[in-house]
Amino acid sequence: MNDGSRKSRRRRSSSLLYQEPEESMEQLSDQAVIPNLNANWVNAKGAWAIHIVLIVALKILFTIIPGIERDTSWTLTNLTYMFGSYLMFHWVRGIPFEFNAGAYDNLNMWEQMDNGDQFTPTKKFLLSVPICLFLASTHYTHYDLTYFTINTLALLGVIIPKLPVSHRLRVSFLSGHPDDRYPDER
Repeated sequence: MNDGSRKSRRRRSSSLLYQEPEESMEQLSDQAVIPNLNANWVNAKGAWAIHIVLIVALKILFTIIPGIERDTSWTLTNLTYMFGSYLMFHWVRGIPFEFNAGAYDNLNMWEQMDNGDQFTPTKKFLLSVPICLFLASTHYTHYDLTYFTINTLALLGVIIPKLPVSHRLRVSFLSGHPDDRYPDER
């Protein structure tokens, strides 16, 4: 029954983790032609300050809502910042612009920043902000075990994807295997 008229099914691993392959020479040359506007803004003036402004604004917002205690407002601030940070830097892949021929389609923003180099000043800052927020929220919740557990899980969810061991590593039950997302591109 293997007469060539049927397309052969591509077999894939059932593993939950998979490593994103390195870019081809064509993709590397596309990346070198035009600067990546999606990731270069993190090195601009004021880009670091926006994180502090967002945290302060979130804290004020959760503090002025009636019925929310100080402990809960710190935890909500922590969770909201961590969720937004994960979504922005680690979940979304590619760029919203259509001028680079898909050169960054397989990379999330963290992998695009600073051309993928690890431990640059910007990446060190973005790694330290969640840690400092975690320490502040843990302190102001008076080390309550429930709040501590929630804040620790949120911190781990944001810090682990930033580590070099997680570079180009994907968890397939969260985002799906790339072959499943784009079945017509095989």
